[in-house]
Amino acid sequence: MQKNDLRKYIDNILHVLDKASSRTIAVFGDYCLDKYLYIDPVRDEPSVETGLIAYQVERMSLYPGAGGTITNNLRSLGVQVQCVGLLGTDGEGYDLFKSLKKIGADTDLMVQSETISTNTYMKPMRKSDDGTHSEMNRFDIRNFKETAQELEDRLMVNLKKVLEVSQGVILIEQFLQRNCSAITDRIREEIAELASSFPDKFFFADSRGFAECYRNVIIKCNQFELSGGEQDEKILIARAEQLLAANDAQAIVVTLGEAGALVFECGTMTRIPAFPVEGPLDIVGAGDATNAGVMLGLTLGLTLPESVLLGGCVSSITIQQIGVTGTATIEQVQQRLRSPLF
Repeated sequence: MQKNDLRKYIDNILHVLDKASSRTIAVFGDYCLDKYLYIDPVRDEPSVETGLIAYQVERMSLYPGAGGTITNNLRSLGVQVQCVGLLGTDGEGYDLFKSLKKIGADTDLMVQSETISTNTYMKPMRKSDDGTHSEMNRFDIRNFKETAQELEDRLMVNLKKVLEVSQGVILIEQFLQRNCSAITDRIREEIAELASSFPDKFFFADSRGFAECYRNVIIKCNQFELSGGEQDEKILIARAEQLLAANDAQAIVVTLGEAGALVFECGTMTRIPAFPVEGPLDIVGAGDATNAGVMLGLTLGLTLPESVLLGGCVSSITIQQIGVTGTATIEQVQQRLRSPLF
């Protein structure tokens, strides 16, 4: 991308960012609770019952994850958010509800059921001698049975409700087990019909394992999800073009980490540079931050390439926040866009 074009993109983004608080975006799909357990090895003690070392948790931090991370990023940017996803009636579900409410998200249309568990990433964090924490083996709570038709029905009813008040919807599919979470084969087909019925709404799908199953929406994936680990750019481009043609997709966005992103739409490919960042980085949640920025840009009237540049800017800020799932504010985004970065 030429510097003049990049400067034009940045100027267009800066021109509309102040309107972020007037936008409402729905986040539909998989929500998780990120539960950090901070452990001090000085307090390790043997269990009386088993003789094994019992780790002592000094404190906990709770964050909404997956769709919740996108929601958190949107709220930090000032956007109004409608949440639609699944959670259980367990303690993790209570904590996830509470964490979403705390950041100001609208959770009235979340679907709760005693038949499922709340998706949870439990992350033990062990303190090192220098006072920093390192993540140990994670404990995951997930659902491995197919989502009941009754829950699918409730999800679709609520998705149609949020479309009445939002300018777009981010579809987030976190897990690789087919039909075992919020977005199933049936729901993808119904989303394709909704996308055709609501041409004035933006539908933006981020799926780790089923991107090829979406139709009539903007599809986003990273280079590894698209290629299965293939690094050759020519192969990446060919696969993106095949996906675009085969799925009646509106467009394809392929993120490339520090190499930026590729945008495929209307028979053209646009390269979007990454924002250079220094120091230690934590890329957890980077894709979710990108999703938030892209959808915000689209609802503000930016082009898709401009929106992807905005998404990269948001992500570049969040990955510099170590040990937490980071967020960015409008002020931080404006400051970075105005800096002589490229």
